[in-house]
Parts: sequence; structure tokens; C-alpha cells
Amino acid sequence: MTEGISEELKQKILDYLGTTSKAKNRDVARAIEVDKVLVDKAIAELAKEGKIEYIYLGTSYIQLKK
Repeated sequence: MTEGISEELKQKILDYLGTTSKAKNRDVARAIEVDKVLVDKAIAELAKEGKIEYIYLGTSYIQLKK
């Protein structure tokens, strides 16, 4: 794998988020069966790209950008 996060991983995350209203990073990692550290990095990139957003409801969740 290259230094950056793969587009395939980011797409898996986006696909998963399309099936739920909100999710925690660890739940995404578990659902797509990828190490949480990689998922955290991919989620950060997706947030910078404006494709997902963080929401805070006592704890942090992520969701597709509306």
C-alpha cells in the first residue's frame, strides 16, 4: 500500500456510512474488517475532503455530509 490511504478503503467507509445515520470509528472498522488505525486516518482524510462530518452527542460520531 502507498503512503496515503487507499481510495478503496475510503469508498468502503462511505458505503458503510450510507447504511446508517451515524457511527463511531470503531464500529466502522469492525464492520468493514479493517484495522481501526487505518480507518481513523481514512476518516480524517474524508472529513478534510468534505465528504463526512463529525458530530458530537456526548461522544463523537461520524456521518455522511448532508
